Amino acid sequence: MAVPVAFFALFFAYPVAAIVGRGLKTEDGWQWGRFGDVLGRADLLDVLWFTTWQAVASTALTLLIALPGAYVFARLEFPGKQVLRAIVTVPFVLPTVVVGTAFLALLGRGGLLDELWGVRLDTTVWAILLAHVFFNYAVVVRTVGGLWLQLDPRQEEAARVLGAGRFAAWRKVTLPALAPAVGAAALMVFLFTFTSFGVVQILGGPAYSTLEVEIYRQTAQLLDLPTAAVLTLVQFAAVGAILAVHARTVRRRETALRLVDPALTSHRPRGAGQWALLGGLLLTVLLLILLPLGVLVERSFDQPGGHGFAYYRALGSAEASGSTFLVAPLEAIGNSLQYALAATGISLVVGGLAAAALTRRAGRLVRGFDALLMLPLGVSAVTVGFGFLITLDEPPLDLRTSWILVPLAQALVGVPFVVRTMLPVLRAVDARLREAAAVLGASPLRAWREVDLPLVRRALLVAAGFAFAVSLGEFGATVFIARPDRPTLPVAVARLLGRSGDLNYGQAMALSTILMLVCAVSLLLLERIRTDRSGEF
Repeated sequence: MAVPVAFFALFFAYPVAAIVGRGLKTEDGWQWGRFGDVLGRADLLDVLWFTTWQAVASTALTLLIALPGAYVFARLEFPGKQVLRAIVTVPFVLPTVVVGTAFLALLGRGGLLDELWGVRLDTTVWAILLAHVFFNYAVVVRTVGGLWLQLDPRQEEAARVLGAGRFAAWRKVTLPALAPAVGAAALMVFLFTFTSFGVVQILGGPAYSTLEVEIYRQTAQLLDLPTAAVLTLVQFAAVGAILAVHARTVRRRETALRLVDPALTSHRPRGAGQWALLGGLLLTVLLLILLPLGVLVERSFDQPGGHGFAYYRALGSAEASGSTFLVAPLEAIGNSLQYALAATGISLVVGGLAAAALTRRAGRLVRGFDALLMLPLGVSAVTVGFGFLITLDEPPLDLRTSWILVPLAQALVGVPFVVRTMLPVLRAVDARLREAAAVLGASPLRAWREVDLPLVRRALLVAAGFAFAVSLGEFGATVFIARPDRPTLPVAVARLLGRSGDLNYGQAMALSTILMLVCAVSLLLLERIRTDRSGEF
């Protein structure tokens, strides 16, 4: 517990508390009356209501579309499975401003739907919901599918032998076993949609605004720090309450599961139903994921006078972008990889220790820490970024000029993924196995190495993949702390999109395409990892 507690206290609680204090504390003391003023405004109450119900709708729609995909990836074997798994994860790391622009090209004026049927969905809730499903499809597929792949299918087969139908056997045997993973996936999706920023800002137009968008507007545009601080605390409290309820309900449903070698649980599709599920997965990936990504790729080559590589060649020169960069935009690729690797290492250490501590159920303090670990996903990234700037600026923690500042901010988002991915599997390990190893003379470290690690190794790899992917695409906090001479890919894309001109826009699309390829190649390499005891990742 010591390392995770120290990490979150120093790099999360302290910066957030400092920035909120600057907004609410004046020379005359704390201005608690601002809460009544802000919460009494009808326009801000409408923002809170929209933030909540669109997050619920986005989560439900994502689960509905993605759970069949989780089954296909967990139980069916087919050519190209590894490539397809990497493809569905790519959208999760794309900057929100880029994806919002892609969906605007598909659904807005002059987009694909407008050209074919004269239908526009921009500035509607449907555009926001579809973009949220695009982002979070991989969260459900990989989190739920990771556990589903290790469930013993013979338990469901035994229920069918005893007379249960296919659906009844799945509902009474498999679904309760999957409940912790489904709950973890739903929680992550809800948090990301509850704090949605770029998607709502671009696709929602002036009609729709989430708390995150309103915090940014009050901070950057209206310079109203007290109102922004109140909204930050409201968002913080709402997310904290949701996490507390979730942790309590999921803990009641968790049981010791029988986990088996993943290589023994999947098979070729059998029957019309499984082939239909596989076809549905391919159609979903084509329409929901490949189509928006294809728009980005096409725009990266669409230069005046035809298609070509002019935008890619311009990435190698800082002069081509005017005063946007101190270095060539192409250097952002190496910067992003270095930052992401460092952030992944930090996330695995902090998140792995936290998950191990949470499995011991050592009192209410540890159980409450389960929910607190998820709070960075529900707090405004704008608040965290500003907090880093105003707190980590004095010795012995003067990190403003240090490269480690960016990985630390990225790890705040990566650690919850590590915890939520590893925790269901760690809690499913039968404690009697550890006790048997101890009786035979094994030390606690050796018992963990011989008992826990073989069962959770695959979950550890999934967690590493998620942490790496999230770090590659993290934008909200990084944009405030990345040095001008060491931009990341998302920051470089945002800077280029913020400047007028076809060249800047084309370079932004080119960098977005490179980000997609870097993530896809990285994830594909990870998919090919094999271990002797835990089978295919």
